Amino acid sequence: MDLNVIILGCRQNERQSQERLYRAYFPTMMSMCMRYMSDREIAARIVNDGFLKIFSRIDTFENKGSFEGWMRRIIFRCLSDTLRKESTYLKFLVFEDKDAGYKSEALSRLYEEDLLKLVDQIPSASAEVFLLYAVEGFSHKEIASKKNISIGTSKWHLSDARKKLRDLIRKTDTSTNAG
Repeated sequence: MDLNVIILGCRQNERQSQERLYRAYFPTMMSMCMRYMSDREIAARIVNDGFLKIFSRIDTFENKGSFEGWMRRIIFRCLSDTLRKESTYLKFLVFEDKDAGYKSEALSRLYEEDLLKLVDQIPSASAEVFLLYAVEGFSHKEIASKKNISIGTSKWHLSDARKKLRDLIRKTDTSTNAG
């Protein structure tokens, strides 16, 4: 598969090239979406929406950086848009009531995509529980069953994730305001 030939064909709106690109990268993009979604149908819809945007915007790819990275950013934006629409309380879950003054200021500058990038920086077990609870809406009982852990361990991972995310947000906010 010569990627440059496929990209050229996609730019010329050739269906065969679009199909080859889709078949080559769908599994990778689906895997990326499934890290944040438990529903395969919703994840597939996000990936398909992303590919439609990729095909319609392929002329904007300037061969700077990797093509796969360019596609990932488009798919991730589709994922972020879906999470923003379907998960309005995601940001508010990170902070507790005692953080009220800081919460409103920090959250006004924080987008879900930024928060999801921060989630990637915390330990994977806590990150996974946070995403299952905050993004996908699973209860601690469901998470415990799914992950083969106790309900208490699920609650601990959520608490740990929230603490680490608060620290990362404060650190990011401090460095942003200092510059």
